[in-house]
Amino acid sequence: MQSLWMLVASFLFSIMGVCVKLAGDYYTTAEIVLCRGLVGVAVICGIVFVRGGTFRTPFPKDHLIRGGVGVVSLWMWFYSFSLLPVATATTLNYMSSIWIAAMLFAANWWKGSKKFEWGLAGTVLMSFIGVALLMRPSLNADQLLGGVVALVSGVLSALVYLQVRKLGLLGEPEYRVVFYFSLTGVVAGLAGNLFTGKIPLFHAHSATGALLAFTIGLTATLAQIAMTRAYRLGNTLLTANLQYTGIVFSSLFGVVIWSDAPGWVGWTGVAIILASGILATYRNQRSNQSAAKNVPKVDPIATEV
Repeated sequence: MQSLWMLVASFLFSIMGVCVKLAGDYYTTAEIVLCRGLVGVAVICGIVFVRGGTFRTPFPKDHLIRGGVGVVSLWMWFYSFSLLPVATATTLNYMSSIWIAAMLFAANWWKGSKKFEWGLAGTVLMSFIGVALLMRPSLNADQLLGGVVALVSGVLSALVYLQVRKLGLLGEPEYRVVFYFSLTGVVAGLAGNLFTGKIPLFHAHSATGALLAFTIGLTATLAQIAMTRAYRLGNTLLTANLQYTGIVFSSLFGVVIWSDAPGWVGWTGVAIILASGILATYRNQRSNQSAAKNVPKVDPIATEV
């Protein structure tokens, strides 16, 4: 189920990315961030109204960290698109899974623990190689600033994903995690518009633009819920690896919508990403089965005695 939730999240995020690219003709980046947050807040409020729940949380500090760092990472990623080719900005941002593996290794080393899943970490690196082959990024000397911005965005994204897992392990429900992140996005979108001296969304709209803005918010919200559940339920490195399937989905959309075929090198990268995800899922399943076999069986009769 963990694999399924992350695949669903990656697919929805890829749809969101397509809509963001198309919506750029109708709205500014700040307006897109604002719309994404507004739709997210409305959807979560609807879910709570229908299914019940509360927005009261015992972990306001953790939500503030998740929302603040997440919004900064998102803004830096969007800004890097203006400084770098799309392929380079995307590849550097998707190094977040590599950073997750590095952070987990550093945490284990600091605690003096020798337990680290080198096999799964290797599949993460394998997927990133596939991403590099698919995207074929390039970086010129005059694009150093953009490279740093995109790279820092990836590091912050890794921190966000680990914070999402922490909130899940603390027992915080997915809807509440996504709600506070969406609310932070609303505040950031308003601030970004006011900073540029513009009144957000105060201009002519079209049915196409409005539909794109709504789809961005809806797919982002549902993807965040699925991603939060994936990080809460299962292995962090497996989830981080399967996140790369989002690039595969985006590439397929590029072929269908813009006839942007990746070529044989790119298709090789796609195959590597998919093979790495299958291998990581298989290794994680075998590890869980081995752990279950090693659990000592309790004799119910002896227990009653």
